[in-house]
Amino acid sequence: MRFPRVYPILDTETLAQHGIALDTAAAALLEGGAGILQVRQKGHWTRQVFESARQVACLCREAGAVLVVNDRADFAMLLEGGLHIGQEDLAPRDARKLIGPDALLGFSSHNLEQLSAAGGEPVDYVALGPVYPTSSKHNPDPVVGVDEVRRLRPLIDKPLVAIGGITRANAAGAFNAGADSVAVISDLVPQCPTARSLRERMEEWQRIAARI
Repeated sequence: MRFPRVYPILDTETLAQHGIALDTAAAALLEGGAGILQVRQKGHWTRQVFESARQVACLCREAGAVLVVNDRADFAMLLEGGLHIGQEDLAPRDARKLIGPDALLGFSSHNLEQLSAAGGEPVDYVALGPVYPTSSKHNPDPVVGVDEVRRLRPLIDKPLVAIGGITRANAAGAFNAGADSVAVISDLVPQCPTARSLRERMEEWQRIAARI
C-alpha cells in the first residue's frame, strides 16, 4: 500500500470528552478522505466499545480504508484489521505470528536505539515521537523534536510516521524533516465537533498534506 500522508487516530477518551461517538467520527473522517484509521482505546474494552469498533471496521471496508487497532492483537484479529504496538506491548515478531503476514503492523519508537531496532522487525511502518509536546498521553516519552526526526530518518527504510503533538500549524515541520506521514489525534477534533465539522477538518488535513 502507498502509506497515507495523514494518519488519523481515533482516541476514544478524546472523543468522549467532546461527546462524539466513535463510529460517527470514523464515518466523518472517511468521508473527508481518510485512507487509514486507528482505534485507540487505552481503557477496558467493553462490549459496547467492541461493537463500536466493529462498526468502524465495516465503515473502513466500505470506504477501502485500512483499520488499525492500537495495542490489542486479539481485537485486531477479530476485526480483521491491522495492529499498532508500542515498546511495552507484545513483541513485533510475536504479534506478526498472531495477525498473519498480510495484516498491517506498526511499531512505536522514541529514540535512536528503538528506531534502529525496529528496522529489523517484521513491521510495515515505524512511528517516531513525540515530535512535539503532547497532551494525549498521561505519561509521554521525552519530546524528540523535528531535528531528531531529520537525523534519524535515513536509518530506516520503512515508512516513518511522526506522532505526538502534531497540529495543522506544525505538521510542515515533521514532513520537511522526512516523515512520510503524520499521526493526528487532538487536532482532528474541532472544539464543538459535528459530523460535518469533522469531515471538513479531515479535508483540511488532506489539503495541508498535499501542499507539502
